[in-house]
Amino acid sequence: MASQAAPNVPVYSGNDLKSTTDDALAPYLTTLPQPYTFAQDHSKTNVRFILGYSAVIIAGFTFYADRKLGWEATQSTWVLAAVASYFILNTFLTYWIWAVEAGEVFRGTRKSGETISISSSCKKHSPLYKIRVQYKSSSSKILQEKEAEAPFTTWFSANGAFHPEPLRQWLANEVEVLRLAAKERK
Repeated sequence: MASQAAPNVPVYSGNDLKSTTDDALAPYLTTLPQPYTFAQDHSKTNVRFILGYSAVIIAGFTFYADRKLGWEATQSTWVLAAVASYFILNTFLTYWIWAVEAGEVFRGTRKSGETISISSSCKKHSPLYKIRVQYKSSSSKILQEKEAEAPFTTWFSANGAFHPEPLRQWLANEVEVLRLAAKERK
């Protein structure tokens, strides 16, 4: 079997560069050597899916009812309640994404109870990838809180090929627990 090379990312698309980098964090943090491995927490993503799919189901149901029953039959209170529910769910979903998740791309817990939360951002037309890391003990005491930034060119080549090792080295230089894991890996 030949290994598949990662597809090239358009180097002038900040969104694609950020998404590819964000997607590389979870595989890295969940495959660190023991005892540094983080188990990813999907609870915020699950809430997002529940809200989003509930709104889609309501929209699909009202569309189906309108299509099968006609306009006059769908001017009842249950359709108005469904439409109001749809807008309430979407409003709460928007709030959830912007205020609760707030750019978080990874949340994980070690077996010892420590948690790490990584949020990322990239300004429009900027070549810099910014992260905010919060590392807490099992008693919720903040062990490390740091903001860092680096150019995408550190781990993307000129043709858009992603190289994960420079990203891992940069993260290890910025986050103490990842530095310890990198020493363990060597």
